[in-house]
Parts: sequence; C-alpha cells; structure tokens
Amino acid sequence: MDTTQASGFSLIELMIVVAIIGILSVIAIPSYQTYTARARFSEVISATEIFKIAVLLGIQEGASLKELSNGMHGIPEEPKSTKNLAGIKVENGTITATGTDIVGNNTYILKPNTDGGSFTVSGTCIKNGLCNA
Repeated sequence: MDTTQASGFSLIELMIVVAIIGILSVIAIPSYQTYTARARFSEVISATEIFKIAVLLGIQEGASLKELSNGMHGIPEEPKSTKNLAGIKVENGTITATGTDIVGNNTYILKPNTDGGSFTVSGTCIKNGLCNA
C-alpha cells in the first residue's frame, strides 16, 4: 500500500486567507482614500500662502478690509485652475480657496483677525477632514 502525502493548501486554508485579505482591504481602502484626498487638498491649502502674505501686508500698510481684493494692494489676481484647485478669491480680506471635483469641491476660507497677524480658518474642508481649524 502506497501512502502519498498531499502537499499544498487545503480549501479551508485558502478560504481563511481570502477572508483575512478581505477584512484587511475593508480597513485599508477607506484609510488610503482619506490619505489621498488630504494630499490632493494640500495643493489648495498651499496655494493660499501668497494670498495670506499679501493680505497681511495690505493690513499692515493701513488698507481697510474692504480694499483687500484680488488685484488690489499687491494681492495677486485669481490664479488659473489646476487639477485640484478651482480658484482663489479674495474679497474684503477674506481668502476663499475652492477645490475641484477631484477634491469634492471643498472650500478653505481664511478670514483675517483684527490683530492683523493671523487668520481664522473655516470651510467645508474642516468637516470633511481635509484641513485643520
């Protein structure tokens, strides 16, 4: 009588491996999607830096908030849209950056504080976890 020993995985072992991979993917995929959304929205946030500096300079030079808009007091014109950035508007010193469809059309709003050195952050990006207040 020959006894041959089978090598390899049994069906139950393969089913367990597939189940483990499924559980890991359920956890990993949403985390990865959040990570990529935050990375894409960081372009929107970083694009506001030049506008923040220009608004603060305008305030320090004595311009009223009503005078601080795109194209005035050294504030740049609205930039061309990119893959992630739909546009940046400055009205009455408040900077509103809007993302494209890729980043869910989220907004990043910066309102200058009365101290003339900082901004209050608001917008839909806070609720959606793409930026910090």
